[in-house]
Amino acid sequence: MGVRYIGSKARVADVIVDLAGDCTSGRFVDAFSGTGSVASAASTRGWSVMVNDSLPSAVAMSVGAVVRAENVPFAALGGYRNTVATLNEVPPRPGFVHAQYSPASRSIGAVERRYFTEANAARLDAIRRRIGEWSSEGALTWVEEQLLLADLMQAANSVANISGTYGCFLKDWTPPALKAVSVVPRPLLPGTADFEAVVGDVFDLATTPADTVYYDPPYTKRQYSAYYHLLETLHAGDTPEVTGVTGLRPWQEKASDFCYKIRALDALTRLVMKTKARRILLSYSTEGHVAKDQLMGALSEVGDVTLHEIETIGRYRPNARASAAGDTVDEYVIEISSVDPPLEVQLDDSLAACV
Repeated sequence: MGVRYIGSKARVADVIVDLAGDCTSGRFVDAFSGTGSVASAASTRGWSVMVNDSLPSAVAMSVGAVVRAENVPFAALGGYRNTVATLNEVPPRPGFVHAQYSPASRSIGAVERRYFTEANAARLDAIRRRIGEWSSEGALTWVEEQLLLADLMQAANSVANISGTYGCFLKDWTPPALKAVSVVPRPLLPGTADFEAVVGDVFDLATTPADTVYYDPPYTKRQYSAYYHLLETLHAGDTPEVTGVTGLRPWQEKASDFCYKIRALDALTRLVMKTKARRILLSYSTEGHVAKDQLMGALSEVGDVTLHEIETIGRYRPNARASAAGDTVDEYVIEISSVDPPLEVQLDDSLAACV
């Protein structure tokens, strides 16, 4: 079971990569990588991949989606599967997750938070602590650490007492939430994936004229840093000051302009205008802040634009209100290419090569 994620492109990842065409030069840059489903599809087609997201938890999940067996030998710990087995044998040890996000939160004067049972929260704390110890001891490479953290977040999600995001917890325990949490090793393809992972603001991401850049920005008011705050805490292994019924960690510094209706169009056009790539693929949907025709008109000032209808998909339903809003949304990809590619594109094309 993967992490359910707002706007996930898992079902249409191959279609999106089809639009990128054959890998003939440059990199495939997944600039809002999320869970990494599109980057993973590009990597399996032979692309050299860069993943970027403003949330460290998302970058870890993207790394987990892209890596192959030889990227993560876990030489100091006896291999990947042995490492995961060792994590599952770690005895429970209550820590921050147990204190703040299980019914134990009552003992510190907070509301009774029911994200996890006390038993599962104590195990998540212990596993996160062990990963941190291995990292401090130098037993893990950065990529190995990110893979284990991705596995931990996936394990947590499988027993989380939520409807889809961590924006709230459920009053009554669901059957999956009552199961014992366990880290499950993922199947890894053989060989080595050629990839780079970056945690940062998308406007600071450096691209080249030889790249193909895929943008999948937030469409709606849902702020990912708030909706997935608990994954951010699991990834960081920190103890932030949390507030409110949901135990929300500070998130405002990562609030996205793409999530505000009055800022979204300007943010999208500024992003495309600063991108040096010869080809840009921009995902959007009928659920988004900006109307399709309005977005197409603005982007046509930058270069040639082509609209690709992708698929009508089920609406993401984190709660009853979202379900009542409608059953489906239409996904599309806008392809933007330069009218007159600069000379440096032609030079880079003759030198760059795929893996």
